Amino acid sequence: MRIAEIIHFRRNYGQTAAMMAGIDYASGDVIIPIDADLQNDPEDIPKLLAKLDEGYDVCSGWRQNRKDNALRRNLPSRIANWIISKISGVHLHDYGCSLKAYNKDIIKEIKLYGEMHRFIPIYASWYGAKVTEIPVAHYPRKFGQSKYGLERVVKVMLDLAVVKFLDRYAQKPMYVFGGIGMLSLLLSGLAAVWALYLKFFDNTSLVQTPLPLMFVFTALTGVICLLMGLLAELVMRTYHESQKKDVYLVKATRNFKQDSRSSKIFSAGNR
Repeated sequence: MRIAEIIHFRRNYGQTAAMMAGIDYASGDVIIPIDADLQNDPEDIPKLLAKLDEGYDVCSGWRQNRKDNALRRNLPSRIANWIISKISGVHLHDYGCSLKAYNKDIIKEIKLYGEMHRFIPIYASWYGAKVTEIPVAHYPRKFGQSKYGLERVVKVMLDLAVVKFLDRYAQKPMYVFGGIGMLSLLLSGLAAVWALYLKFFDNTSLVQTPLPLMFVFTALTGVICLLMGLLAELVMRTYHESQKKDVYLVKATRNFKQDSRSSKIFSAGNR
């Protein structure tokens, strides 16, 4: 009989930190988190494992008949899940359900920060994971009190903005900052041309319009954004080189001799 392994934090660091600690300390080939409030049913775990046996890397639980407050919990959750699915391209009915099954090869590559635990299927899809979901049982809460409410939608939207940025621009942050900077400089130029036109052709003094101020502020904004983009590019390159992070993932190789790079090969598809 195996003794249960338990991790005690020095204080409450939140659900994402607890999830990350469980992933870091787990030693099995499949990792299945589950909340301790007894709203999920452990008897659904074999169903999740069966989907992994079919070739999926992630199987998410879907609380199809959710036993929570309809207005305060269920409605915000449905709105958030719909928005996340539309923006991320990973279509799940229930991102908030903690009962999920992950292949270790996929989830061990993921690092979580903030409150990003709900986006693990999205992170996994970046690594080429096949993601699916199945309905699972859900029971009314008997112990404790939920800390989630309508304000969760706002937090999810902010977190989703971070996820979307990391997905599209983590390797090229200059495209974001530089794009905003170029747009600001364009507006600055238009403001200057318009102000000069009014000055020489409409006999309107520069102090009579807000165009000079608009020119100055948009020009400064443009220059600052371009400089931030350059700094972001330096930070990104420093991160990859200092951490020895590759900018690609290898699914498999053929006819290569066994070498030190073989340890980096895991079951993940090309993005």
